[in-house]
Amino acid sequence: MDNRDYSISVVVPFFNEESSVSELHSRLSAVLKSTGRPYEMVLVNDGSRDATGDRLAELVAADAGAKVVELSGNWGQTAALAAGFANAAGDVIIAMDGDLQHAPEEIPLFLRKIEEGYDIVSGQRQGRRESLLLRRLPSAAANWLIATVSGVRLHDFGTTFKAYRREVLDRICLYGDFHRFVPALAKPLHARVIEIPISAPARASGASNYGIRRAFTVFFDMLRIRFLMSFLSRPLHFFGSAGFLLIGLGAAMGVFLVYEKYVLKLAVMTERGPFMMTAIFLLLAGMQMLSIGFLGEMMTRLYHETRPGSLYVVKEIKGQGLKG
Repeated sequence: MDNRDYSISVVVPFFNEESSVSELHSRLSAVLKSTGRPYEMVLVNDGSRDATGDRLAELVAADAGAKVVELSGNWGQTAALAAGFANAAGDVIIAMDGDLQHAPEEIPLFLRKIEEGYDIVSGQRQGRRESLLLRRLPSAAANWLIATVSGVRLHDFGTTFKAYRREVLDRICLYGDFHRFVPALAKPLHARVIEIPISAPARASGASNYGIRRAFTVFFDMLRIRFLMSFLSRPLHFFGSAGFLLIGLGAAMGVFLVYEKYVLKLAVMTERGPFMMTAIFLLLAGMQMLSIGFLGEMMTRLYHETRPGSLYVVKEIKGQGLKG
């Protein structure tokens, strides 16, 4: 992709946000037209139970540059974004929330960094007016943990407001809550990542579901991310190393038991019973770890050969999308 000759797709997931659809579309249209580039808005209705679907249908009927992806139910933000990415045609894909907490007017700041050669541009929210105990502290702890484990030095992984080159997103499989970890998942691809300050307007309506409990889940997410970053294509390296360590310990204990039995003439069955059982356990556990590693290699091969199916179901797509 030429850094100065590209098309733009803006992907926005919606869930019960009928009150923000019209204003967001109006502001997005003004900003995207001002860029002078081909653009589209890919608006994903993630099973909204209010009138969001109706508002989006009215919008796409009036704007040929908008495309609505209707999901069959509420699949979650990561799945909604993945559906939007899969149906986006632009060279640069910008993701943002549909609740007006991201300012469309800041999109040119992201595009400027893309033009400078960066592959991912991530927003860092400034002046957040949220609860210190329930929101900002858990968020800061989660961001520190993600940065430490992944080695990607960002301060705000949680915001959806990011810009990506298409070739980066095409090589990343999203599921679970992985949308916030795309910069970390892109590290093995040697993607150039930069963070820029963005505003943090107060939520116009609704309530956030992020809090202390959600922050704890980041720990388990990071274990998954760390494994995927280091051992996804070579699971035998992880399980095999652990397996050989256990087998080595068990074998060393076994040699010691043989020495005691045949050199020192001890009755190891009666005098070293627990020690012998531990040695047997370590040997068996090590062989199991090796077996898991080989199974992981087989599953990895199947994954790369067949590719997994999508974690969402598209009910309907309305509108044409990209236009000049």
